Amino acid sequence: MGKKLKFKKKTLADLKKGESGRVVKLHGDAVSQRRLMALGVVKGKSIVLEDKAPLGDPCICTILGYRLTLRNSDAKNIVITSP
Repeated sequence: MGKKLKFKKKTLADLKKGESGRVVKLHGDAVSQRRLMALGVVKGKSIVLEDKAPLGDPCICTILGYRLTLRNSDAKNIVITSP
């Protein structure tokens, strides 16, 4: 019948400038997960990595129409899919 699309699962920290993905899951402790969800990082939402600081930390991403700056330790807890 139909072919299943295969998606690569990776974290937001794995993206390069200009790449995007869709949030699949949040890792980390409950407090960190709650904080990320309060910032709009929720399952199913599209997220784009806009830029990274010169030394790589933090990263700037766009989600829900606004820019969000995250530490790499937080970005590694955001699992995304990208085709």
